[in-house]
Amino acid sequence: MRRVLVVRHGETDWNLHGRMQGWAPVPLNATGRDQADRVGRYLAREYDVDRLVASDLHRTRETADRIAAHVDASAEHDPAWRERHVGIYQGLPHDDVVERFPAFAIGETGFDAVDRVPESGESLLDVRERVAEAWEALLDGGPATTGEWKTALVVTHGGPIHLLLGHVKGMDARTALREHAQSNCAVNEIRLDGDAVEVARENDTGWADSIE
Repeated sequence: MRRVLVVRHGETDWNLHGRMQGWAPVPLNATGRDQADRVGRYLAREYDVDRLVASDLHRTRETADRIAAHVDASAEHDPAWRERHVGIYQGLPHDDVVERFPAFAIGETGFDAVDRVPESGESLLDVRERVAEAWEALLDGGPATTGEWKTALVVTHGGPIHLLLGHVKGMDARTALREHAQSNCAVNEIRLDGDAVEVARENDTGWADSIE
């Protein structure tokens, strides 16, 4: 059996204040740095991570580097695991975008427009396609792998995690976005046994209670 752990990045000030991050080079805040350090200690205690892949955006790089200080794997950075590029809406308040631009699939009420593309950005269907391709590349080993892995860790973003979980469960994009949530540094575990794929844990932050 192999397993893939999927972790969302730590908190940023833009998370805290509800701003659309997209591909912006936003760093972790103090809470996010603490979350990344603590989840790294937890993962090192509970798993033998032998591959670490992360989105190449600032907040995921920082999270992955802090985790890598605890687990026995160095971070590989892959832009396929990036958050959705929200184009001209990047940096705007989330609630403001939902109210002013409801035609785009941004926010709680816009999940029907998964194929709409914000100016200079990408659709949620585009994100689902590149995340699914990144998932298959990970399972196949990928060009950066020097040997077979048994426990891989992916550090990415909320949107890609929603869509990945939906892909694994056979959901369409709309359903995946409606039915999933991800807290900062939440842990998800996907188990692979031959052709069988099982989501064993999702959006789990219970680890925080056991790590000082």
